[in-house]
Amino acid sequence: MTFDLFSNLVAAFFTLCIFSFLYKDNPFYQMSEQLLVGVSLGYSLVLTYERVFIPYFYQPIFLKHEWILIIPSIIGIFYLFRFSPKLSWLSRYPIAFSMMSVGASVALAMHTSILVQMRQAMVPIENINLALIFIGTITVLLYFFFSKAHTGIYGQFVNVGKWFMMIGFGASFGLTVMARISLLIGRIQFLVNDVFLALKQALFG
Repeated sequence: MTFDLFSNLVAAFFTLCIFSFLYKDNPFYQMSEQLLVGVSLGYSLVLTYERVFIPYFYQPIFLKHEWILIIPSIIGIFYLFRFSPKLSWLSRYPIAFSMMSVGASVALAMHTSILVQMRQAMVPIENINLALIFIGTITVLLYFFFSKAHTGIYGQFVNVGKWFMMIGFGASFGLTVMARISLLIGRIQFLVNDVFLALKQALFG
């Protein structure tokens, strides 16, 4: 038995353990779930050490002597005090700084998040697709205008926006389902082609 076949057998075992949850919760599924969380955490720690700690902390401070970086490093370390009951208040400072930076970045990103969408909606209506985009944009925006009751002709016009939103949400959900189905197909192909057929070839030639 080659190492590739052995590793595929191990992967197939844990794949079937995860699939066993479709029947009911069982120790095999719990073992696989906890192992996945543990391996993912260990991999994340190693990846963080190699791609974050070394290039952004150790090298700039201790090799390049950029001592000013000690300040943000200390603020980042304050996150770890979240696990201390007595010193958990220190973790509020990096959260405050991060929220301020997120708010500033959102304000600066208005061009990409709002103005570009407005510019795309302000184009000449030359075909049916642009007409549908225009009608959908106006009706969806009016749906969230709650200063006027959604009744009468205005209510019927707003209902068009509701249908546009339902179609958009349905398409997004369908795309998510199809992505999950593609993952399932990939695992089934792995079990059949890489494991079952390879094991049959190894045992019976």
